[in-house]
Amino acid sequence: MYENTFPNKRFKKTLRFLQKHVSTTEKILDLGVPNPLSKLMQEQGYEVSNTKGEDLDKNFSSVQHSDASVVTAFEIFEHLLAPLNVLSEIKSDKLVASIPLRLWFSKAYQSKTDPWDRHYHEFEDWQFNWLLEKSGWEIQDSMKWTHPVKKIGIRPLFRTFTPRYYMVYATRKASK
Repeated sequence: MYENTFPNKRFKKTLRFLQKHVSTTEKILDLGVPNPLSKLMQEQGYEVSNTKGEDLDKNFSSVQHSDASVVTAFEIFEHLLAPLNVLSEIKSDKLVASIPLRLWFSKAYQSKTDPWDRHYHEFEDWQFNWLLEKSGWEIQDSMKWTHPVKKIGIRPLFRTFTPRYYMVYATRKASK
């Protein structure tokens, strides 16, 4: 996925946000297969295990049987048809998640060659907040940032001031 590019800005912001809210003594379950970001998290001292590539729309066993106190999900939920289901099944008390925001000037991303590399959802921040609330999470902190590209044109100009990423730190709501 990162053969020719490496999202340094996104990874740096993600690590800073993670370090702000999660101690290296806490075990992390990262939704998604091992990837450059989960490797960077390990290099920063985090104990990270990943899901195995199962379809998280249908198979929740990784989150149901994990003893991790934190679940991370970086650019995962936009690929799922029904992220409410896996979010509801998470047993951990903490969630750190990021999503690409819907860009009003661009269609949703779709790889023509990789069926796993497609965005079913591109959320607005309020939609993601609502999804988290409906699945039993309470947002404690959040941040947004832009993703400018080094190209000339109208869309690249819009990317300089339109937020592209949204990240949250959430805790499990207390049961009533």
